[in-house]
Amino acid sequence: MADVVVIGGGHAGCEAALSCARMGMDTLLLTLNMDGVALMACNPAIGGSAKGQIVREVDALGGEMGLAIDDTMLQSRTLNLSKGPAVHALRAQADKQAYQNRMRRALFSQEHLIVRQGECVRIETENGRVKGITTLTGQFIPARAVIVCSGVYLKGRIIIGEASWWGGPQGLMNAAHLSESLTELGFELRRFKTGTPARIDERTIDFDELEEQRGDEPVEAFSFLTDRQLQNSYSCYLTYTTEETHRIIRENLSRAPMYTGSITGIGPRYCPSIETKIVRFADKERHQLFLEPEGRESREWYVQGMSTSLPEDVQWKMYRSLPGMHRCELTRLGYAIEYDCIDARELRPTLETLKIRGLYMAGQINGTSGYEEAAGQGILAGINAALSLQGRKELVLRRDQAYIGVLADDLTTKGTDEPYRMMTSRAEHRLMLRQDNADLRLTRISHELGLASRERLERAEEKARRTEELKETLSRVHFQKTEARSAWLQRHGQPESEATFTGTDLLKRPEITCRDLAELEPAIREYPPHVQKNTEIEIKYAGYLDKQKALIRKSRAMEDMALQEDLPYEKIDALRLEARQKLSKQRPRSLGQAGRIPGVSPADITVLMVYLKREEETLKQTSGE
Repeated sequence: MADVVVIGGGHAGCEAALSCARMGMDTLLLTLNMDGVALMACNPAIGGSAKGQIVREVDALGGEMGLAIDDTMLQSRTLNLSKGPAVHALRAQADKQAYQNRMRRALFSQEHLIVRQGECVRIETENGRVKGITTLTGQFIPARAVIVCSGVYLKGRIIIGEASWWGGPQGLMNAAHLSESLTELGFELRRFKTGTPARIDERTIDFDELEEQRGDEPVEAFSFLTDRQLQNSYSCYLTYTTEETHRIIRENLSRAPMYTGSITGIGPRYCPSIETKIVRFADKERHQLFLEPEGRESREWYVQGMSTSLPEDVQWKMYRSLPGMHRCELTRLGYAIEYDCIDARELRPTLETLKIRGLYMAGQINGTSGYEEAAGQGILAGINAALSLQGRKELVLRRDQAYIGVLADDLTTKGTDEPYRMMTSRAEHRLMLRQDNADLRLTRISHELGLASRERLERAEEKARRTEELKETLSRVHFQKTEARSAWLQRHGQPESEATFTGTDLLKRPEITCRDLAELEPAIREYPPHVQKNTEIEIKYAGYLDKQKALIRKSRAMEDMALQEDLPYEKIDALRLEARQKLSKQRPRSLGQAGRIPGVSPADITVLMVYLKREEETLKQTSGE
């Protein structure tokens, strides 16, 4: 018997299984194929806009993804540096095979964790609670909790032009039977779709015709535990579609599964196929594409931005119409994949299902896309499964605490009618949720849960302490008008003044960094770069941060007003019928969450507040207060 069974070994399953085991739960990870564990079936990269923030949060919570990409990265860049720190995001190309091997080592060496190959065909329940699973070979595995992390494998169907077959990504098998069990348990399944570009033989790419994209130096690590200096070892390359590319695609739209009706699943709006781009943006003369390496031992390159399910003969013509690709050989064709997923509004914010206690869902089964979104859900579901079995209060991350909190709240409150991708615009408190302060936001929480190590906590506390120390130092040091100061101001393009400046005054200027100030005050060099960066942001954006904190305090009052799960919404006559139906189905945990449910109006929230107040007064009278 296992305490927890995790179904699926993708990015959600890996983090779910590791978090459960690290919290002392005897855990079984059941995967369709050992070769599919931590597979990067699409882009061989980790991070990106909003996604880099999630990876940092997974790391701060004690997860593995950040450490794994640091150990296997080929190239790293920080995106959006021309914008404010709220949207700065790390992105690293991975050696995809090395990443899989690195994650497998973490799984196979973890105490309390067993990894097995097999297919789950049924989730067994009794009296509304999970009691285990049954495999394709007929084995019943008792379990106190089950986390489904099935990715795109649930009744997966591959589509390339007129050809289609049942299967999983990259030639792996699909999960053909579990969907029926979920339907029997009362879950309403839907079909989503995603896709991937072709892979190209490196030897047939003319790199001298492409624009080289180098990585950033120095390389910034994902994990807060990575001390060594990482090195870029590969470049990526930039090319564009051409008029010929567009002509080939337009002339073959009648054969495109997206337009013939052979694809019925809903695809991702923010990562469309190249044929969708050509139709949707008909006025654009070209589309940007990136060629990215798949690994040190691989000769395959990934064409980011050119996902397709067009027929094979069209794919050959289309890819060979690109600059630098006129003689390219396709090692793997691009394809679309359809799969089953659930409506995430059937989940609690802990990612436990409303219908079945002890049953959790994480990753693409909840309607999301992306490795990072999956990992964030995986660690949240794993933590909550362990906490529930330990009889402890479960973890609900608020929208002002983490992007993972925004993700879980969006899914379970609003739901999604297309593959959900995290974006910085979804987070109303994104200046508070930066990638540089994820450790300060989440490490203590995770350590108290028994997941983050003591080393992680000590590092986060040291960073916080030294940041405050540096801020105090900058507020105390004064720079009067001197020849040295005048020369420094001129060197950095700053206006002269008769006034005396503190270090804080100077650092508030947009162009000035701690590194610049260290020329005037050498003591700043004693602080590590991550402390200097954190200090810069807190000083430069102090006004904005104070405003966000005020908004958070205001909204938290609504979040703290708990709603009982058995609240009889259908009997509250003053609520509109739609609100009664939505609230009864989703069972929000707080008044704040109730207010974010589509179809629940501010007037309905006022009615609930009055109802709660009356119930509180009645309870006081009954108890004789």
